[in-house]
Amino acid sequence: MTSEVEQPTAMSEALGYEQARDELIEVVRRLEAGGTTLEESLALWERGEELAKVCRRRLDGARARLDAALAEEESDTDAAADGDTP
Repeated sequence: MTSEVEQPTAMSEALGYEQARDELIEVVRRLEAGGTTLEESLALWERGEELAKVCRRRLDGARARLDAALAEEESDTDAAADGDTP
């Protein structure tokens, strides 16, 4: 059986960047508003940390894709300048 700590991580990984960001904004709003118990606050904080990691991984992945596309474009441009057309 999967522990409660592991389940949210698997569910979080299925979230897209915008979904994770929006949920993170809501978590922060709830924490800033106060009025929650210590246990609720800790759970919200943990969820926020998890969502922030999801956002960071999504952004890192997007950056890697952009870098790869730019490197490929540069490689194609260099090859064309050398007279080696694909």
